[in-house]
Amino acid sequence: MDPIYVTGHRNPDTDSIVSAMAYAALRNALGDREYRAARLGQISDETHLVLDRFGFQPPVYINAMYTQVRDLEYDTPPALGAAATVSRAWGVLRENRNLPALPVANENGTLYGMLMPEDIAAYDMQTIYAPRLDSVPVFNLLSVLEGKILNDGEDGVDQISGEVVIALPQSRQGLLFSQTDSVVICGHQPDLIRRALELNVNCLILCQTEMPEELRNLETKTCIISTPCDAYRAVRLVYHSTPIGRICRQDNVVAFHLDDLVDNVREVVLQERAPCYPILDSDEKVVGLLYQNHLLRPRRKRVVLVDHNEKAQSVPGLEETEILEIIDHHRLADIQTTNPISVRNEPVGSTTTIVASMFQERGLMPSEKLAGLMAAAIVSDTVIFKSPTCTEKDRRMAARMARIANESLEELGRAIFSASSGEDRPVGDLLFTDFKEFHIAGHFFGVGQVTCVDSPRLLKRKEELLALMRETMERRGYSMIILMLTDVLLEGTQLIYLGDEDTIRHAFDVDVRENTVFLPKVMSRKKQIIPMLTALWG
Repeated sequence: MDPIYVTGHRNPDTDSIVSAMAYAALRNALGDREYRAARLGQISDETHLVLDRFGFQPPVYINAMYTQVRDLEYDTPPALGAAATVSRAWGVLRENRNLPALPVANENGTLYGMLMPEDIAAYDMQTIYAPRLDSVPVFNLLSVLEGKILNDGEDGVDQISGEVVIALPQSRQGLLFSQTDSVVICGHQPDLIRRALELNVNCLILCQTEMPEELRNLETKTCIISTPCDAYRAVRLVYHSTPIGRICRQDNVVAFHLDDLVDNVREVVLQERAPCYPILDSDEKVVGLLYQNHLLRPRRKRVVLVDHNEKAQSVPGLEETEILEIIDHHRLADIQTTNPISVRNEPVGSTTTIVASMFQERGLMPSEKLAGLMAAAIVSDTVIFKSPTCTEKDRRMAARMARIANESLEELGRAIFSASSGEDRPVGDLLFTDFKEFHIAGHFFGVGQVTCVDSPRLLKRKEELLALMRETMERRGYSMIILMLTDVLLEGTQLIYLGDEDTIRHAFDVDVRENTVFLPKVMSRKKQIIPMLTALWG
């Protein structure tokens, strides 16, 4: 089964990462083994600390979920080597009558070319007017003729060349073979066999007969092959011993890769109109064939969204996925689905609190390490229970997880928010580690948040932050950009902003000065910043 990705929002915080990991662990423990936690961005120093503390690796990184070639129900016919015989290729095409072409591969599995039935037909017609073999491996001849070499030795040849002739009765002298550069096919005709051996033709093929006793010790350089086939069948099969690498198409072969987007592939297919196209993996190895009808109903990637339900905060290509569930604690936003799904949205301080409840409801206790991870996520998202979003349920679930993990919530809180601080961190990390975009009443803006214990130190870097904020605002087309320096010790937020000052003044009823304002008791972006702006803009 293809994986079901459980993912939080872009620029994920600790709660987003941990809730995805915990929910995937829950579903897998219940027998749904295809669930896999994922992340949409780089994880913060805080999240690194929490993961390292409890011995977890970050989830797999995903940058988009557009439908790709790998999501199609493409065919996987055999990819024959360039040295395979025409006979072998034709056998595969007969066994798979709906197969319009065969991919031909190099020894390392990379694409060599494409072989179509019409290529074999054209080659067959060519042999009528040019009845000749050129450097065909002896092994190929033996294979197609089901034959054996009668005079194999140290001086035996490995490749056969020559004009292909069927030996005729000796009375027809004008039609007899007369050149050493010949491949002679005959039956029980001792005189013609002797003539071929004395002439040292390149190859003598004996059909449904053995070497006459009197000729077995005749000295010759001719390669002698015995076959159970009659002469007519043998002469046709001889040509089918040619390696397919010599007749397949190599120029202008259009191929696609597993990671190619289906939308882009569709455009190429509409232009090319070929019956099929080879599919390659990241190592350029052949993995399948793509037909036009494969594009009609692509298999969608499946995803569970946690800690968000807003398209701008989710994975690029979300509209092409199948959303199975949403687990969140934010306002309902603009994500739409084609089918009814399970949505669990609760007014709590942390999405991990909801996931912890789901463990409890299903009678499953998380492991000690996972419980510690979940406790840390709840402490982080509720700012050690000081956030106005925090509820009694958050406190109760965090305490339970801490007991299972034998951890102190106070110690966890101190460790977490010490990691969030850091005046020497790159300015981009400060702005974008926990950054979300919003579309509200025609306004497009971004809000970043840094939870710390040293906001005065970070404020010394205001000019650096404003410079990056100004560049980001212009590049992304924001009407406003805000950075929250949420100080756990001060129990408030230093708000750095760019945009309309009147908006900040009226939304938070404060006096603004030099792009900065302190908001006491403001700890939550979703409950104390976004709702105020939404109310102001209507």
